[in-house]
Amino acid sequence: MGDRRRRRRLAAALATAGLLFGTAACGSGSDTAGSGDPNTLEVWTRSNPDAAATYKPVFAAFTKRTGIKVDYQPVINFDQQLQSRASTKDLPDVMINDTALMGSYQRQGLLKAIDPESIAGHRQIDAKTWSSTVGLDGKHYGVPYSRQAVTLFVRKDWREKVGLPQPKTWQDMLTLAKAFATRDPDGDGKKNTYGMVVPGSAQNAYAAWWGSSYLWQGGAEIIEPDGDGGYRPVADSAAAVRTVTWLKDNLFCGDNAVVQPAALTSVTSTATNFQDGNAGMYLTGPYNIATFDAALGKDKYEVLPAPAGPAGSTVLADGENIYFGAKTGKAKQEQALASFLVSSEAQQLAMTGDHQPVVRIPVNSTLDAAKVRGDARWSVVQKAYREDSEQFPNAPDFAPIKQDTADSLNALFTYCGSDVGAGLRELNDTLAGDLKDQDLMP
Repeated sequence: MGDRRRRRRLAAALATAGLLFGTAACGSGSDTAGSGDPNTLEVWTRSNPDAAATYKPVFAAFTKRTGIKVDYQPVINFDQQLQSRASTKDLPDVMINDTALMGSYQRQGLLKAIDPESIAGHRQIDAKTWSSTVGLDGKHYGVPYSRQAVTLFVRKDWREKVGLPQPKTWQDMLTLAKAFATRDPDGDGKKNTYGMVVPGSAQNAYAAWWGSSYLWQGGAEIIEPDGDGGYRPVADSAAAVRTVTWLKDNLFCGDNAVVQPAALTSVTSTATNFQDGNAGMYLTGPYNIATFDAALGKDKYEVLPAPAGPAGSTVLADGENIYFGAKTGKAKQEQALASFLVSSEAQQLAMTGDHQPVVRIPVNSTLDAAKVRGDARWSVVQKAYREDSEQFPNAPDFAPIKQDTADSLNALFTYCGSDVGAGLRELNDTLAGDLKDQDLMP
């Protein structure tokens, strides 16, 4: 793992150096980049065509209200294209992308600091949500736009057939998973069902994305603030060892395995067993609700709070922020767009319509997701976010930390004879190197 991490650190350092070099002059002469019209904002989102179709009427409403034009560009290969634009000193004016990228973007010099007071309606965004936009220097580098939290999706018809209650604890969940895997809940007389879906691949850090909720529920953290402006790794705590051991022994290994085949090489795009109708549970995000409704029907499954582990029911929260590119000349227009995007009008537009919603849980606290959509299931998601969620630390560049964690978890779950304590101690040493690379640990 150490050699792999060093290679990735070198590649990241070279990429970062290139971005820093490329953005060094982005603060000057920027209005000649992209659109030369000072009343036109170039706006990027990381979106597929269906999501882009939702954004278009939102930006149209903004232009109608303010007269400020939007040159909207949905980008699928967002980071690759952003790096290319940074190298030519030509950043977009406004970007909407994942919250977890803030630390990386800010470290590379891609973002402009934002004063929340400059955003009309900023007080309608709660303090917890604003806190996820604070960088290491204490300044805000994003405006919250959308949030979400994972919940447990369960085949309600299967659960009722095997005669078990909604799971409230890890043990309840495990009992239900075993019943789904062994008691023919689909009634076809074949052994072809699985207890739960896991996107457990190390690719793109999926194992850490999925496993983080369980770590928190078990009382563990990956890194934590050191109280002196830095961070320290804590992935080898006793709570982490207990949690990872429980997951390995009860979900992945031996006769107890209850996950779908190839779970440890699956990413979200290939972990389709729930909607395919052969797996009974999936801890995942609310963006899947529309997919599952279409594939299974609303009456076939339920959306539930995550079952509690030894330390509670905390789940992963993430979402998207509005970022201002590190360039000058259009601050008032950028602030006007951000103010509109977090307004109740724009948030509702982005949550409804005929295409994929781009706001899941509204950051505007005057809105109720379930009422806007007319769907009580969204109240479970909104409650999970507001009352029982945690985000990955966004101020550091968390990408290498998440990837190293995924590599370690995937290896430990793959090799059932592995020593969990030794594996997590090695991970902790690796994370210490990641933090030192960012000058976050002595």
